[in-house]
Amino acid sequence: MHPRIEDYALIGDEQTAALVGRDGSVDWLCLPRFDSPACFAKLLGDQENGHWRIAPKGAEGPCTRRAYRPGTLVLDTEWETAEGSVRVTDLMPQRDLAPDLVRVVEGLGGRVTVRSTLRLRFDYGAVMPWMRRSDGHRVAVAGPDSTWLRSEPAVPTWGEGFGTHSQFTVAAGEKVAFVLTWHPSHQPRPPLVDPYEALETSVADWRAWASRCRYDGPHRDAVVRSLITLKALTYAPTGGIVAAATTSLPEEPGGVRNWDYRYCWLRDSTLTLGALVSCGYQEEAEAWRNWLLRAVAGDPADLQIMYGLAGERRLPEFEVPWLSGFAESTPVRVGNEAVNQLQLDVYGEVMDSLSLAREAGLSTTGDMWALQCALMTFLASAWRQPDEGLWEMRGGRRHFVHSKVMVWVAADRAVRALEENPKLRGDLAGWCAMRDEVHREVCEKGYDAERNTFTQYYGSRELDASLLLIPRVGFLPPDDPRVIGTIDAIRDELGHGGFVRRYSAEESNVDGLPGSEGTFLACSFWLADALHMSGRTKEARELFDRLVGLGNDVGMLSEEYDPVAGVQLGNVPQAFSHIGLVNTALTLFGGDGAG
Repeated sequence: MHPRIEDYALIGDEQTAALVGRDGSVDWLCLPRFDSPACFAKLLGDQENGHWRIAPKGAEGPCTRRAYRPGTLVLDTEWETAEGSVRVTDLMPQRDLAPDLVRVVEGLGGRVTVRSTLRLRFDYGAVMPWMRRSDGHRVAVAGPDSTWLRSEPAVPTWGEGFGTHSQFTVAAGEKVAFVLTWHPSHQPRPPLVDPYEALETSVADWRAWASRCRYDGPHRDAVVRSLITLKALTYAPTGGIVAAATTSLPEEPGGVRNWDYRYCWLRDSTLTLGALVSCGYQEEAEAWRNWLLRAVAGDPADLQIMYGLAGERRLPEFEVPWLSGFAESTPVRVGNEAVNQLQLDVYGEVMDSLSLAREAGLSTTGDMWALQCALMTFLASAWRQPDEGLWEMRGGRRHFVHSKVMVWVAADRAVRALEENPKLRGDLAGWCAMRDEVHREVCEKGYDAERNTFTQYYGSRELDASLLLIPRVGFLPPDDPRVIGTIDAIRDELGHGGFVRRYSAEESNVDGLPGSEGTFLACSFWLADALHMSGRTKEARELFDRLVGLGNDVGMLSEEYDPVAGVQLGNVPQAFSHIGLVNTALTLFGGDGAG
């Protein structure tokens, strides 16, 4: 039986991340970066595509229980067996020169025989490395990749069935540690880490970071867990935050909506900045803002919707045919073709992010305003074009209402910057006129007066959950009858099992793809925000409680949820979902919950 998406927990070192299943198997790990080829790809194939399982001998199913140590990304997985009990602690310590995966086995009671099975397969499970012994290590080498496996001297390892195996017994209080270290194969082995010291330091460092969270309202544990997850999805060298740690986890089991999310989207920028600043993480907010500035530097006409971890622009999409896909969902994709799309909303998101950063007191640079003026100059001539919209539609360009609303946001933030900062220079009259024209056009062409709702694109009868952001960005006040009507229409027509879909994928060919998808968690958080802003706080809080309950046993949220099957869908953990949780908590309880 194939695992479910919610069976996985995340560990990471802020440069890459691994997914650990309930059965004690690491089934996904890309080294040395989030977007590198995976050396454990069982998640998207089978055990021959690479994994590393440590569990009691004979234990085929899931563990008895598991949990993160409070305030950390250190995972404890425990089994109760007839012989006794045992714990496996998994972590990836902050790296110095090389990434390390540390796994510590500890006896809790009785005497338990434990088995370790390691199958390394580089390049997304396609390349079997050459194995040798060196200085008590098991060394794997293939092309540019090399790993070193180190265990206690008293724990023997042997090769069998194209894997590396260990078997040992632990009694109460006894510990056995394993460390898997990656480095480029042409370089010497990096310095060894002490696994027990790394564990102690990681726990202390994560708890110190989590303690800085200023939010102290309802569901604080879920908010802190979401912030830790966002921190774990941060590529520390640049400050970029990836959308998810995985690629190709399906939005529909057996379907083709399988995308690579191991990149940084501009659409996340404003919401991420707001969450970090409001919860007291100025340093992380500034690092993300600086990544944003570097990524978008250049010709405004070349602005992309997403970039690589360091701001790379070329993210070519290709399929990996030797992987069978999660639950037989193919194709498995690497890269993302949507990088070439025109999405006008990103100009609004960049302008809104820089406005928020300025209001939050983040440091400024001399060329920041010059960049914003260049963006506005381009947008003034380009905003009338159709585009692919927020959801990366592959069914052709249209005049998406959300895109036009975000154009209005760009103009509005530019006007406000000039009005609030007399030293700045810009085309105040032109930007005011542009703001008014966009607003007038959206209200005329993007609004269905008969149904009292804004629509997905000009002239359509389709709805889109991104319209829930209209009051949040200030395009219309939350008590405007058109906003109220849009909220009700989206809840009625896009609602499913108490949550919200992005749009009606089954009823429209707007995205150019077959099949369907689940309810979108970020959109469901937006509905809670909109309900609260329009005065329906009781309904908003009830929805928020249900959304928090969708997290798995360790608080991870994926991109989507199937309320009929009761399972998570899409890539995991999804930054957009966790950002939504944090921001909705702040919206509903911020007055009482954040210091």
